[in-house]
Amino acid sequence: MSPSRVVNVVVAGLGGQGVLTCSDILAEAAFRTGVDVKKAELHGMSQRGGSVACDVRFGPKVYSPMTPRGQADYVLVLAEDQVDVARAALAEGGTLLTPADVNTDALDSKRTLNVALLGRLSRELDLPEAHWQEAIRAVLPPGLHEANLRAFQAGRGGV
Repeated sequence: MSPSRVVNVVVAGLGGQGVLTCSDILAEAAFRTGVDVKKAELHGMSQRGGSVACDVRFGPKVYSPMTPRGQADYVLVLAEDQVDVARAALAEGGTLLTPADVNTDALDSKRTLNVALLGRLSRELDLPEAHWQEAIRAVLPPGLHEANLRAFQAGRGGV
């Protein structure tokens, strides 16, 4: 299965939270469905804990990697203090996902929050779960697979 229209996702957070990794996994999972995928990254002061945002767009044909302001179908925010900053990207009727949308107590480590939020997002998108799992294995080093696969499943369970 693949989406019949372009889906716009913005991932936002702070440097060091795994925003780029999160967007890489999402882009890889979408790519595995056979759709066109484009990705853009904005690295503010990311090395010092500053704001970081990534746009991932996928669908039958994507012409630009940038999600137009106010057109994101989904916005994943990894840091609660970035919610207000990222909210402007959200389309009317879009979905905002924050750490409050996953059971963080079920995570082996806070460092897997990004993948847990992808698990929560996976409930909304028409991408096969196997593609998500393959993407996690493709993007992350082998030593991180199991903890992140558990985080993904925890996110699929929600709160």
